[in-house]
Amino acid sequence: MAEVVKFAILGCGHIGKRHAELVAKHPDAKLVATIDPLNVENLQINNFAVPHFHTLGDFLSTGIETDVINICTPNGLHASQAVECLNNGMHVVIEKPIAIRFEDAKTISHAANANKKLVFPVVQNRYSKAITWLKELISNQQLGKIYMVQLNCFWNRDDQYYKRDGWRGTLALDGGPLYTQFSHFIDVLLWVFGDIKNIDAKFFNFNHQHTTEFEDSGVVTFDLLNEGAGSISYSTSVYQSNFESSITVIAEKGTVKIGGQYMNNIEYCQIAGTEQPKLKNQESFNDYGSYTGSASNHYQVIDNIIKSIVGSENQDVYLDEGIQVVEVIEKIYQKRDKVLEIVNKSMSQII
Repeated sequence: MAEVVKFAILGCGHIGKRHAELVAKHPDAKLVATIDPLNVENLQINNFAVPHFHTLGDFLSTGIETDVINICTPNGLHASQAVECLNNGMHVVIEKPIAIRFEDAKTISHAANANKKLVFPVVQNRYSKAITWLKELISNQQLGKIYMVQLNCFWNRDDQYYKRDGWRGTLALDGGPLYTQFSHFIDVLLWVFGDIKNIDAKFFNFNHQHTTEFEDSGVVTFDLLNEGAGSISYSTSVYQSNFESSITVIAEKGTVKIGGQYMNNIEYCQIAGTEQPKLKNQESFNDYGSYTGSASNHYQVIDNIIKSIVGSENQDVYLDEGIQVVEVIEKIYQKRDKVLEIVNKSMSQII
């Protein structure tokens, strides 16, 4: 009989419920608890029939045997909660981003090493067929030298989205669209092409002045380590619905664009000596009713976590990769914070 891995879910909003559903359905997993300040009736999670706790402390005090805890809470809570769970002897799964400060992300690593526990950043977009194809293409050097990489993320997040939960739109718990909406695509960029350098950026807030403490749009430029050039253009001000998440590669031996709403379709492929692959387009996405999110590949995520814990498979995503995403976004946002500091200083002098 296969070893059963016991899970608790911390944070039972949209994505937390998705984790709970997949754990409950997996033959080698068992859901042992849910944790959220709201009641099960409000959360609509009565069907799981497991103990529910209103705080992490309440759950930990019971001593319920748990192998891994999935952290699906607001971004700004991830790091401190992860450290607490690791210090209590549990492996940890952390929804994106693993933290909204690089130093906080490093504290997770220290706790994991000290307690000899595993940490799994959730970046399910890596399992999308078009993205794994691009990764293989670059790894095999089929495009030759990379000249330019352009990442576009153009989504809609309206006032209703930000007003639904008090943490959304705040610097302390949300952090900004690069953390909450687009960190998956920053991960794809780094996973496929490696680290970036010489970052510069401009930021804009077109129509979220009354709902967020940060920008809704930005343009970022950078260099790849091989001296290729790159850019990121992003916005949550797209009219009515999500428009595009795409990555375009201009290279020595070809040109490729993966597009669609969630970077799920091969839209252009011209490579020397290579035909465009016939891949079935990704059709499954996280549907939250009033809005949709990235690819719904969480089954593969949960399956790899279970197999990694029992030792039958290596991790698909390591903590260091999650830390790298936070580090790059923080470097980008240092440009934003510098601008805010200058503006605030100027305003104080006027007053």
